[in-house]
Amino acid sequence: MSVTVAQGFRASGATAGLKASGSSDVALVVNDGPDHHVAAVFTSNRVEAAPVTWSRQAVQDGRADAVFLNSGGANACTGARGFQDTHRTAELVADTLGCSALDVVVCSTGLIGEYLPMDRIEAGIGLTAEGLGREGGEAAARAIMTTDSVPKQASVTRDGWSVGGMAKGAGMLAPGLATMLCVVTTDAVTDAATLDAALRAATSTTFDRVDSDGCMSTNDTVVLMASGASGVPVDADALTAAVTEVCASLARQLVADAEGASHDIAVEVRSAATEADAVEVARSVTRSNLFKAAVFGGDPNWGRVLAAVGTTQAAFDPTTLDVAINGVQVCRSAGVGDDRDLVDLGPREVRVVVDLHAGDATATVWTNDLTHDYVHENSAYST
Repeated sequence: MSVTVAQGFRASGATAGLKASGSSDVALVVNDGPDHHVAAVFTSNRVEAAPVTWSRQAVQDGRADAVFLNSGGANACTGARGFQDTHRTAELVADTLGCSALDVVVCSTGLIGEYLPMDRIEAGIGLTAEGLGREGGEAAARAIMTTDSVPKQASVTRDGWSVGGMAKGAGMLAPGLATMLCVVTTDAVTDAATLDAALRAATSTTFDRVDSDGCMSTNDTVVLMASGASGVPVDADALTAAVTEVCASLARQLVADAEGASHDIAVEVRSAATEADAVEVARSVTRSNLFKAAVFGGDPNWGRVLAAVGTTQAAFDPTTLDVAINGVQVCRSAGVGDDRDLVDLGPREVRVVVDLHAGDATATVWTNDLTHDYVHENSAYST
């Protein structure tokens, strides 16, 4: 189990006919309590989907009873009708479960600029409600997939309490958040404020540091719900650590399943003056199409790394930069280091270390290589 590993939660997935493939496309996660605390973070894209606008309002009071999710349509850039459809979805879920519509979070993912077929959504709500159960986490995780090749799930169990989660995403992985929907649950006894702080701390070092292609979604949503069903009070540090562990696993799974990717690339920046500088430098490298294409071609072209570092505003002396790729220091003091032919880019995982020699801060951002398959898949997405 993943999203249902925590006590007090049920989930399900079903097929409502939103996808031409006939795959499952609607999911429901329900918090049976006794607590119904919620926290959420959303895309920072100013063009946000209707479900994001709705759900921002729904979580303001710190309570949620359920999350309804659909793939097969983003309900983004759909105007007033799109928001009305989201509102109607929440009302239908609430009527089915016997709760308030304002306690229903709604998430959508798929093609932008298309209206959702509300007759199918309504039928899907009924199907997911009928299928709810403690064993429904796997089905829910599969139902929210779009270009994903595998469902993403993670869980951790502590002394008498648990955190579990599911996510979808395989492209447009760039902050804020990634291009994803994610539901995380816990049965820890906590409060809404602590839950919110734990989620924001977790996402800032996990999902916010996944950058597949520099493209930001209109629909990104991460929801964290707490049922309190374990009866175990948990302090803020322990909760944050557990939520971060689950989010880190899910974020890493997103990178591993990135569209068309053949390499997962970790860019670690060391000895930065500030953490913000470290993140800026790492993100500049991960967004370099030249570097990403070089990795795809098996070329440890460290010059492209330095060129990307040099475009940032971070504090460093350009003459003291070091770069290592998969353990080989190919660049030393901004000049030629060890023979680049010693670098083995055969393994799936590639690790790049950039040392700025400017301080004590560090940060790592994950990305993937730029492949022919990525271009092909995204050139034909809407067809």
